[in-house]
Amino acid sequence: MAISLLSLPLRYFLEVARTGSVNQAAQRLHVAASAVSRQLGKLEDSLGVVLFERQARGMTLTEAGTRLLAHASAHDAQALELVEQLQDLSAQGALRVRLACTEGFAAAFMPLVMAGFRQAHPQVQLQLQVAVPQEVSALVLRGEADLALKYSTAPEKGLQVLHSAIAPIYAVMPAQHPLARQRSVSVADVVRYPLLLGAANTTGRQLFDLSCAVQGLRYVPAVESNFSSALLPLLSGQDVVLASYLTAARWVEAGLLAARPFDEAQLQQRRLQVLAAEGRIQSTLVQQFTQALVVAIEEYGKRKVGRRRKAAAAPASVF
Repeated sequence: MAISLLSLPLRYFLEVARTGSVNQAAQRLHVAASAVSRQLGKLEDSLGVVLFERQARGMTLTEAGTRLLAHASAHDAQALELVEQLQDLSAQGALRVRLACTEGFAAAFMPLVMAGFRQAHPQVQLQLQVAVPQEVSALVLRGEADLALKYSTAPEKGLQVLHSAIAPIYAVMPAQHPLARQRSVSVADVVRYPLLLGAANTTGRQLFDLSCAVQGLRYVPAVESNFSSALLPLLSGQDVVLASYLTAARWVEAGLLAARPFDEAQLQQRRLQVLAAEGRIQSTLVQQFTQALVVAIEEYGKRKVGRRRKAAAAPASVF
């Protein structure tokens, strides 16, 4: 049976926040729904704020509730880790690194970093969860992941930025594409060609759509997918894909594709970030994995987009 060091009201609050329902929280806690409601009322009275909006379809967090959730989740995760260490002095929990990233990193970049880390730390237990950007952040806030790797355009409450690097969006195309002859491209240039785009909830797509809206440009995607790794292999003829250098490096450095930066400032605003929950104490292995991740990101940041690597070096380092 799991042991929680949180107070009873906070435990009940967390379950209601996570399930969005008093009844579901009561089922998970194995108590009556009235007991859950009573504890929530006491917590709100003691804090002097309303934590939930009671709606017909469930419970929705208020701004105050959202802030308390981030704080309580971080403390709950830290407390659970402490309990694990106390119950298992072999420190199995300290040997585990739980990672979350968006799909674009899961195809090649993150596995390379993980493989190198396993060689240096054969005792480590690695866990990787792949999700959409919003869920990646939520996994860290809920204490279900130690580190997150994702693109971001703005700060997120409850998350600490351990590393941040500029990650511009590029127009990626076949090497013989007409736009490949240019040193940079504009959004107006790109929308004249068939576009293969990621889902509307990705940062790259959002910034591209913002730039189109500012300029009064319209387009209809030739291909749209929530699995961005499927788009680059589909490129042919005069197609264009929006991608980062980390995603396109494997094909660009092999000379199969070309990557060109955009002229528009909006498409230079995205950042690649390594994130963790605010206030959470990280194990030594998590800190060491963070360092390995930062080193790998900085290595790719030093490369010149569009430059082919020497054939002898390519198999060992590109993806």
